Amino acid sequence: MAKPGSVIGWLLAEDDREKLLQQFPPKFEKTVAHHVTLKSEAERDRLPNDVEAEVVGRTDDESGVEAMVVAVDGTTDRPDGLTYHITWSLGGGRRARESNDVIRERGWHKLDQPIPVKLQPGRF
Repeated sequence: MAKPGSVIGWLLAEDDREKLLQQFPPKFEKTVAHHVTLKSEAERDRLPNDVEAEVVGRTDDESGVEAMVVAVDGTTDRPDGLTYHITWSLGGGRRARESNDVIRERGWHKLDQPIPVKLQPGRF
């Protein structure tokens, strides 16, 4: 697991977070809806550039992990081979990093219309 402050990516703007939470109420008890990861274990890496982003899909495993898939500058593919996403909600005992597994194993459903969001470069 990455140490706090060693993950870089983009924080979801608070106003967009609130709008999305109203449109897509969290399915599980712990709401996350916080950020899009670019890279873990990035203590020495610079923050990423500003990007254009939109929520393009969602997934959940029906047992405690829900995520929104995000297109960053037109692609959902992260440089490490995973998928850009926002962990949306978690059930008891589940971890945000499990979103990667759920997306890989179950895929994701495309939204009818992409939803533009503001993302701010950050370290968390």
